[in-house]
Amino acid sequence: MGQVTLTIAGRPHSIACRDGEELQLERLGALLSRHTDTAQRASGGNYERTLLFLSLILADQLDEAERNPPAGVSPVLLENLADRLEAVAATLEDGGTNA
Repeated sequence: MGQVTLTIAGRPHSIACRDGEELQLERLGALLSRHTDTAQRASGGNYERTLLFLSLILADQLDEAERNPPAGVSPVLLENLADRLEAVAATLEDGGTNA
């Protein structure tokens, strides 16, 4: 069983995953990190609200991608992306024990 520690908004989260999924989790953590500053400013620094704003930022991007997919992008691919984001959100909400 794999294990990855993601630092989200300054806090470490240990996430269990299947072997071979570590790199994908690290990529998703990097995606979250790119939006952390914006989310922290919007939330006033409160950790739970920062996670809420991170979720809203990513949901907005996903919604935009679903409404205006680039030519050639499969709706199935977008659905898979949505499922993965929901799984990551659930894992973070459960404190990293949902992997």
